[in-house]
Amino acid sequence: METTVTNEKLVDVLNDLVRINNDRISGYEKAVNETELEDVDLKALFNRFADESRTYRDELSREIVNLGGTPTDETTTSGKFYRVWMDVKAAFTGKDRKAILENCEFGEDAAQEAYQTALESDANMSTDIRQLISTQKAKLKDSHDAVKKYRDLHAKLD
Repeated sequence: METTVTNEKLVDVLNDLVRINNDRISGYEKAVNETELEDVDLKALFNRFADESRTYRDELSREIVNLGGTPTDETTTSGKFYRVWMDVKAAFTGKDRKAILENCEFGEDAAQEAYQTALESDANMSTDIRQLISTQKAKLKDSHDAVKKYRDLHAKLD
């Protein structure tokens, strides 16, 4: 009985991260479609980030299945990411690279917060799962830093 409750709590934590990655995929796919044709650098960056989240989602989903749970295919439409990606869409309407990158950075900040919350949760997780979450968080931090670098570079050009 206790193992089932423990697993359910961990499945919930992991599904929260799946939702964040689903949001990230959706947001970056939208960003690719809304980016100007000449912004090939941003299109490549956004495609890479969407692919990255597909990989993370799949890794998390495998762990959820191993725990006897069902991976979600939902997003956090009521959460931060939904608002962030709506802001990204609005920014694309103006075709302002700096605004696009600022909104992407905000989204990456939200992903960092979600992963930190997962690591700090009271769900009982194995060392392997904790390592998976930590590794994904570190790689997402690299993505955050890449967005920030692009944004700062663009700010210098203004």
